[in-house]
Amino acid sequence: MSYSTTSEPVHDSRYSWVRLGVTLAIACVANVGMWAVILVMPGIEAEFGVGRAVASMPYTLTMVGFALGNLLIGRIVDRFGVTVALCGAAVASALAYGAAMISGSFVLLVAAHLLLGLGTAAGFGPLIADISHWFQRRRGIAVALVASGNYLSGAIWPMLLRDVLADEGWRAAYGVLAVATLGIVIPLSMLLRRRVPEEAQGAAAARAALNARSSGFSPRMLQYMLGLAGIGCCVAMSMPQVHIVAYCVGLGYGPAVGAEMLSLMLAGGVVSRIISGLVADRLGGVRTLLIGSVLQCIALFLYLPFDGLVPLYVVSLIFGLAQGGIVPSYALIVREFLPAREAGARVGFVMMMTIFGMALGGWMSGWIYDFSGSYALAFINGILWNGLNIAVMCVLLMRGRRGGPVAHPA
Repeated sequence: MSYSTTSEPVHDSRYSWVRLGVTLAIACVANVGMWAVILVMPGIEAEFGVGRAVASMPYTLTMVGFALGNLLIGRIVDRFGVTVALCGAAVASALAYGAAMISGSFVLLVAAHLLLGLGTAAGFGPLIADISHWFQRRRGIAVALVASGNYLSGAIWPMLLRDVLADEGWRAAYGVLAVATLGIVIPLSMLLRRRVPEEAQGAAAARAALNARSSGFSPRMLQYMLGLAGIGCCVAMSMPQVHIVAYCVGLGYGPAVGAEMLSLMLAGGVVSRIISGLVADRLGGVRTLLIGSVLQCIALFLYLPFDGLVPLYVVSLIFGLAQGGIVPSYALIVREFLPAREAGARVGFVMMMTIFGMALGGWMSGWIYDFSGSYALAFINGILWNGLNIAVMCVLLMRGRRGGPVAHPA
């Protein structure tokens, strides 16, 4: 459906907010594949008789597929629109859930999760890039709300699937998710066929060009720097998010407690993302990301001295409140510094690198646990990688100050 030339503005319009609501609903369902594998990790470890690092491989392959999917599907969105991308991704996710359900070998299970990651990717970077075209003055909060769909998915679905997991097992839970993905994502995606006309992106392109010149870096170098920062922050982020259930099992609290902590962590992340979106509309993406990264580093430190049940609940909530706004800020920085017509591919690349960081960090934490018998060194490893992200943001902020003022959406 093409855009109808009426008196209603293209950006920040009533339609923009309706589209935002539909997009958020899709994100809550499409993103569940990223979290489902975390919930079933203890069951996979027990069923296949593998160690913690090997049991982390389905998650790692899910994140590899999720990373590649953000880049590839982002390009599809730029060319064909978000509806085509979402329909194809929903089918791919359903097929992956089905393949995992019938898998009799660990190799087939891992391969199914690679496809699951590819399908799940449509619910993150591509949706963020798409909604960013429909807002200017409120782009920060719009992007943050869509990105919150990822955490809302992680907060809601563990509770919805808890009884299925306990009574029927992880394979039955995957069957439920296959049906839900096809039955919800495809119909809702039909409501997103409308596209922003090229001429409406002119002012945004001019602001991005001004910001790129003020930084002193070429667009390609800026993209690579953001990718490097994304790896650093998400290696750090992955330790609590990926291993909190296994961590609680190791401490003797059980997987149900770990699932509750994960839900609490992700619920805090939703709050953090909304607050960060409001902050970004005033301070811009770079400053917002730097604030979130420093807070995440502090929260990681808190896991080291506390392993009691109540303190872990509190620290998990603090961690969620600290880090939720980091990843959406990368999309805002891309839109502030890079061309709008390439938003799907550019945002997809940076999201891909953040997800590679999650995949790498998830595997590294499992390996460190197997090597040391403790997660303490894994938390320290995350803190060190977090410092890389802080350093890159400091460089961008200082170069921007030397180059002149940065233009934010007006």
